[in-house]
Amino acid sequence: MPAATSPTILIVPGLRDHVADHWQTLLEKALPGARSVPPLEHDKLSCAARVAALDSALAGIEGPAVLVAHSAGVMIVAHWAQRHRREIAGALLATPPDFEAPLPDGYPTRDALQQNGWLPTPRARLPFPSIVAASTNDPLARLDRVTELATAWGSRWVNLGAVGHLNPAAGYGEWPRAQEFVTELASALHHEAPHRT
Repeated sequence: MPAATSPTILIVPGLRDHVADHWQTLLEKALPGARSVPPLEHDKLSCAARVAALDSALAGIEGPAVLVAHSAGVMIVAHWAQRHRREIAGALLATPPDFEAPLPDGYPTRDALQQNGWLPTPRARLPFPSIVAASTNDPLARLDRVTELATAWGSRWVNLGAVGHLNPAAGYGEWPRAQEFVTELASALHHEAPHRT
């Protein structure tokens, strides 16, 4: 029987896609073989188009994958998991937004999110191990709402402290803990019963 291969790391960006100094972009460059869901040319606010792009990226990967999602990328993963099944070793779900509450100026309105298929937010248990990394002062989601989602998804919840939305605007280019979480999720693949809390 062949030895288990390491899972492929797949970056799932949010609605702003790839930002040069974002920790996801830096992580992809730092991890050998890591890939990223390509940006959409059209229908950028369409949840269905984003889910299809994730599914297409996964179709190009042989074997298991670890998903590394941030912001709306977390919601893309949650919607994808409701519609598709394939081997996912685990998912890092960093600072999910609360699309059911009004977002700050410059972000899509609740009506726009509703019209583009993002609502309601999926709350089914995810069929793979996951870590929700939450911020105590995220302008896009209250901590109690993120905790509620982590519980519904069956995710391990990690309180990151006051890290804002964990993006360049909050001072996060590099985020070393991302690599720690990815390593944890990848190593869980080689255990028969990954620890879930």
